[in-house]
Amino acid sequence: MNENQQPKYDAYTEQVIQQYNEIAQLAGALAHEIKNPLSVIRMNMDLLAEDFHSDTPINRARAVSKIEMVQRQCQRLQVLLDDFLKFARLRKLDLRPGNLNEQIDRVLNLFEVQADEAGIDIVRCFDADLPSIMLDEQTLEAGIVNLVKNAIEAMPDGGELTAITRLTRTGVAFDLIDTGKGMDETTAMHMFDAFYSNKDGGSGLGLPTTRKVVEAHGARIDVQSEVGRGTKFTIEFPTPARIEGAGRE
Repeated sequence: MNENQQPKYDAYTEQVIQQYNEIAQLAGALAHEIKNPLSVIRMNMDLLAEDFHSDTPINRARAVSKIEMVQRQCQRLQVLLDDFLKFARLRKLDLRPGNLNEQIDRVLNLFEVQADEAGIDIVRCFDADLPSIMLDEQTLEAGIVNLVKNAIEAMPDGGELTAITRLTRTGVAFDLIDTGKGMDETTAMHMFDAFYSNKDGGSGLGLPTTRKVVEAHGARIDVQSEVGRGTKFTIEFPTPARIEGAGRE
């Protein structure tokens, strides 16, 4: 091959290379994220070892505090690794015609008790004549769960969570609106970046995974937010050509 010639790849090979590069980049970021909790665990275990090898009596309260710190960091590592695997395993979806209203309603039902305890009213404004879209039920449910979970966490003092489905000129849309704390411009710009999180104990992979799920469905996600007033997520799904003329269900 001429050194000036670039190798040509078919579409599948290009996809594999893209996925490899994505995972390689993510693995590097994961290694960076793991360093801090590992350092904390090692430091506390070293201090515990010194206490147990010392001739002086062990301060029980101090020892328990170190053990609890190690437990918290282990939990953080578990969350990081679990969310990393969810993100990395997302590949080709099993897309079939489905009802978006039913999908969203199932997720909201999962959070009914938690929302009630937090003083959050869940409002459903579903278009009953919404056409079917192509979706992978389990994967899309996981993506919507991340959005609802974040919305509820943004309203620690109660509020209102509104889920809206509607027709658009090119398909259907889902709006999720909360009356929570909102986000500043910097957070809104980086919220879909892997490992970016302003929450204690968060992995920073929940919303990036949701975006990946949305894009795998041929859809797009957008966010509007204002500090002190709340946040609105919008997902726009295309109506598949082979079912859009079949009438509304």
